Amino acid sequence: MRRARVTLSYAVIVATVTALMVRMDPVMHDALIRHASTNLHNLSRGRVGTLVGSAFVVDAGSIYLWLPGLVCLLLAAELTCGAWRLVVSFVTGHVGATLLVAAGLATAVKLGWLSASVARASDVGMSYGAMAVVGALTGALPPRWRPAWLGFWFAAAAVVIAGGAGFTDVGHVVALALGVSLSTRFGVRPRWSAPKVALLVLGASFGYLVLADGMVSTVYGLAWGTLGALTAAGFSRLRVVGRAEEQHCC
Repeated sequence: MRRARVTLSYAVIVATVTALMVRMDPVMHDALIRHASTNLHNLSRGRVGTLVGSAFVVDAGSIYLWLPGLVCLLLAAELTCGAWRLVVSFVTGHVGATLLVAAGLATAVKLGWLSASVARASDVGMSYGAMAVVGALTGALPPRWRPAWLGFWFAAAAVVIAGGAGFTDVGHVVALALGVSLSTRFGVRPRWSAPKVALLVLGASFGYLVLADGMVSTVYGLAWGTLGALTAAGFSRLRVVGRAEEQHCC
């Protein structure tokens, strides 16, 4: 239990907030979403507390559909990377992607590329943080797995963006990239056991559904992601063979 204290604490808080939201009347529910959203309207008025509060307000349907996958993802990261690295990656993704997306939206509205109505769009949930955790897990993987892992995620992300992504989809890709960047600083070498691999697979599956967000994107992203993984793994293998031959020649 101690090794999973961050994951369990976050899960309990989110589950409690979600349970309370279910019992709210529609007016109060919508008011909570508006107040907690990290949209341009709130951020431009100095409501920086939304950067924290929005991570605990999840408006993504039945809790039974997303909480188990989220717990698997966070638990995989906490058991392999450690509690503080999990917190750093989640917070960096949630806050960093939110601010970068907000800056992009503000610029687009100012230039007339987007309607000003986007300033009041609902924007709550844990998805940016979750995608950053997916990226941060790169550093915990054995080196031989990393090329395929990165090839899959960035190929799938490219499909999502190419499919006419909304600002939330862009935020997911930004958060993923932030997590990957952080992973280079973590320097962890965990021992992978069967339970940890199972958590990784389940958590990564959840992360993929967050990234794809739609049947078409899910199917195309899976196909291109697999191709990206195989291509990256192949190039990595060729590099290893090439280096081995150079050393043998010398």
